[in-house]
Amino acid sequence: MKLKNNVIWITGASSGIGEALAYEASRRGAKVIISARRDEVLKEVKYRCTHPENVKVLVLDLEKTEELASKVEAAKTLFGHVDILVNNGGLSQRSLTRDTGLDVDERLMKINYIGSVGLVKNLLPSLIERKKGQIVTVTSMVGKYGTPMRSSYAASKHALHGFMDSLRAEEAHNGLVVTMICPGFVSTNVSLNALTGDGSAQGKMDTQTKSGIKPEDFAVAMADAIEANKPEVYIAGFKEKLGIYLTRFCPALFRKLIQKMAVT
Repeated sequence: MKLKNNVIWITGASSGIGEALAYEASRRGAKVIISARRDEVLKEVKYRCTHPENVKVLVLDLEKTEELASKVEAAKTLFGHVDILVNNGGLSQRSLTRDTGLDVDERLMKINYIGSVGLVKNLLPSLIERKKGQIVTVTSMVGKYGTPMRSSYAASKHALHGFMDSLRAEEAHNGLVVTMICPGFVSTNVSLNALTGDGSAQGKMDTQTKSGIKPEDFAVAMADAIEANKPEVYIAGFKEKLGIYLTRFCPALFRKLIQKMAVT
């Protein structure tokens, strides 16, 4: 599905991958809806887009699941419909399992998994009715394999893969395309906002995150994958991609290597 002239709704669009994708989608001629919690920041993103006249702001808090149905209805009114939903909003984690409170697990699952699933379920009837639509979900390489300090985060991303794979199988005959985007390290604020074991933000930049892919480069690759209707794509460095193949073909070796992996 080409982005030009189609309506794309991007969550988590106030910074990082979502912000960069908003700029790229606007540059490619899409009609763009941008969502996050901060209205003023979203307005700044809008006016930095190539075609701000074709960008609409819709404030959204994924943790407020009781509002998701009304937010979907509001999104559909902005341009008459939604062609592409990009589930990009979410939180990461930096803590050992033994140090992580259950309330942190619950919050990560609510924002990363339930929030995205809620948007999908409320938007799905209109996509099926039109026999046209694409659900794009940004997960992570840890949605494919777990790493230390990411147990709750990895669980939420694994859950998204299971849900979206099932959705793809169920609705392909109705013209629905489901695309999974799996980033490696991307140079964003994700580690600054990551939750620690007590639920507070880490507040510092990971070394690997800081040296990761630039968001604007990531957005180009992501937009290309969306337009190509890719079912799943890995936008990551060599070592992160290697993990995918090791888990598949050399699982015992991968388990030994991941135990020694230095992560923050």
